[in-house]
Amino acid sequence: MFKGSLVALITPFRDGKVDEKGFQSFVDWQIAQGTHGLIPVGTTGESPTLSHDEHKRVVELCIEVAKGKRPVIAGTGSNSTEEAISLTKHAKKAGADAALIVTPYYNKPTQDGLYAHYEAIAKAVDIPIVIYNIPGRSVVDMTVQTMARLAKLPNIVGVKDATNDLQRPVRTKLACGDKFSLLSGEDGTALAFLAASGHGCISVTANVAPRMLADMHEAWQKGDVKTAQRINETLMPLHEALFCETSPGPVKYAASLLGIGSDEVRLPLVAASETARQRVREAMQSAGLLNESAPRRKAG
Repeated sequence: MFKGSLVALITPFRDGKVDEKGFQSFVDWQIAQGTHGLIPVGTTGESPTLSHDEHKRVVELCIEVAKGKRPVIAGTGSNSTEEAISLTKHAKKAGADAALIVTPYYNKPTQDGLYAHYEAIAKAVDIPIVIYNIPGRSVVDMTVQTMARLAKLPNIVGVKDATNDLQRPVRTKLACGDKFSLLSGEDGTALAFLAASGHGCISVTANVAPRMLADMHEAWQKGDVKTAQRINETLMPLHEALFCETSPGPVKYAASLLGIGSDEVRLPLVAASETARQRVREAMQSAGLLNESAPRRKAG
């Protein structure tokens, strides 16, 4: 079962290309900081604008550094089932521990279509699969009932729930069982998600506050609720700031303040505005993060 603080990794660019050395240095730092799991090429990793070759290479780069030290859950989703199968096959071959597969965006499949999509991938590739349910970006919401049907397949093992509906984790646990990993996809409600039967969070904020978030989850697991609450309260302004504009613009700027790459993103996204930068900078300072030790290699 996946649990704790898992990071939805940004993909650093240098002059429009993936900064491979910078990315691997970043992954190594995440491990040193205590992050419990690594997710390359999710939405935060700008998977929609990476070529297939770049996508596969980023997965490989992450696995090379992780080397069994931390689980790697590779983003392999697509709104084409055949493409998702192809990317998932590559992730398995490369040595990923699991695949994170987003509900098909734009197509707006029915619940039966969602079931058929994941069933086809699960049957084609023998790898643990985490469903990524994010209605705000994919414009389709997988119901608990559909998820319960999928949970009966042996390699559908959990969900990244970005619905922000705090009834969902309890309802999903009751429908899918205790062994189904319940991972929040929303930093701002992650602690409340844990209190509602959740196991962890696939986090954007962990890109820049990995140690604090690892500490928060570990405190929760030990029953130290006060420490978990204190960390959550300290980071709440940063959680909000990192989504004041479309992600990953703000978090890439936040990472650049730590010397982790540049704030370069790919069109149609643009770098965070000056208003957003100021808000992010103030939140980083408030959280005490700008003095943190981080990889200082610039990627741009």
